[in-house]
Amino acid sequence: MQMVKNILITFIVFWFALLVFMPKQELYFTLEKELATKGIEINEESLEETMFGLTAKNVTLYFKGIKVATVEEIDMYTLFFYSRVKIITLQVDESLRAFVPQDIENTRFVHSILSPETVRIKTRGTFGLAEGTMDLGTRKVQIYFTEPKEIASIRSQLKKDEKGWYYETSF
Repeated sequence: MQMVKNILITFIVFWFALLVFMPKQELYFTLEKELATKGIEINEESLEETMFGLTAKNVTLYFKGIKVATVEEIDMYTLFFYSRVKIITLQVDESLRAFVPQDIENTRFVHSILSPETVRIKTRGTFGLAEGTMDLGTRKVQIYFTEPKEIASIRSQLKKDEKGWYYETSF
């Protein structure tokens, strides 16, 4: 029993040290480089490391050189077996407001090893509350508008079933 306890304590200390001392900014810049190969650029005003994650503030998103959106804050948090990305106050550029919701208050993406091929999505904005999933295996996104408000501008992109309005796409 003593040996199991020592192994468990060693594992927990190693795991904690790995989380605290992992090069979070370098991982973020690697993600930026990977997104740049797909035409997506991220410009942030500041990066702040936290104990288990990283926070980017005043972020501007570009797609193929065209400004797409501005984000007040992106908070990334990981425990390896559970990861969360929280986007706070996303404002879409004026030129795209006819195609996508105008303002998004917050969006959360959650991934857990309990369901490794699924990322849960929860978002709130001018359109109301929406929840959905991103299936990494089939590469599909499905988002249901559970409390729809102002969806008239995006209704042409939505489908309806017995559960209500939803958006579905592949990536």
